[in-house]
Amino acid sequence: MADADESSLTLDPSMPAPGRLEPVAPLIRRRVAPNGGPFTATGTCTYVIGTGRVAILDPGPDDPSHIDALLADLSAERVAAIVVTHTHRDHSPGARLLATRTGAPIVGCAPHRPARALTKGEVPLLDASADRGHAPDRIMTEGDIVSGPGWTLVAVETPGHTMNHLAFALPEAQALFSGDHVMAWSTTIVAPPDGAMQAYLASIEKLRGRDETVYWPGHGGPVREPARFLRGLAGHRRQREAAIRARLSRGDTGIDQIVAAIYQGLDPRLRGAAALSVFAHLEDLVGRGLVATDGAARLDGTYRPA
Repeated sequence: MADADESSLTLDPSMPAPGRLEPVAPLIRRRVAPNGGPFTATGTCTYVIGTGRVAILDPGPDDPSHIDALLADLSAERVAAIVVTHTHRDHSPGARLLATRTGAPIVGCAPHRPARALTKGEVPLLDASADRGHAPDRIMTEGDIVSGPGWTLVAVETPGHTMNHLAFALPEAQALFSGDHVMAWSTTIVAPPDGAMQAYLASIEKLRGRDETVYWPGHGGPVREPARFLRGLAGHRRQREAAIRARLSRGDTGIDQIVAAIYQGLDPRLRGAAALSVFAHLEDLVGRGLVATDGAARLDGTYRPA
């Protein structure tokens, strides 16, 4: 799920189209779910790993037509595992439909959990996006493996977008399925209390120490130069943090003021996402003692330089 920032970090402008299963790399096929929109690009990317005995990664939303089409594509093959990166409704509900049809186990991320408890009176604005019905047969953690003929998926814990977010390395292709943690078409939304900016930034730094040569994300096209792209993501977030602190120094006190100043010309449909992104940065800045507020950081709080 994307946030409100422009996709200026995009390396590959091509966007995959829904409606067909296509090979995108050795061992990897992709079918895009028909759930495109301002937060999902052309739709959720469902990946098929291997041939004959395959894994399906991120089956997408609760859309029987997408699952029907996927299984028709794979009618001569066996689904050995259903792998899920995280519990947002555009990624994980399709796993239950697929499990019912195939009997394959659901593996990967843990059930949904927020980064922190709600503060008094706080409304979880992304609550509708959380798939609270996700109950995997096997929870995977850092380094856990699911494998089949000629393919291996290795779990890489990448909390931040959600706290149960996993990426999956495919060593045979020097590839990483990055879910919603890293996407070429847009930056990722980090929205408290569902996610946490500090965890997200730490996960970015963690990936910078890896050696995969391509990322296959949950939406949009591939990230072809991940090392360079991750440097850009980290720099982008530092710039956003600096812009927020600058607005506070100039007298802005509320998130709406900050959004209006630093997201000029924003599509009105993305204003809520922009507010949540600013909130995530402010929550992190308050936690680091760089910004002050009265009580806990809140979406409707008043902020000032510490």
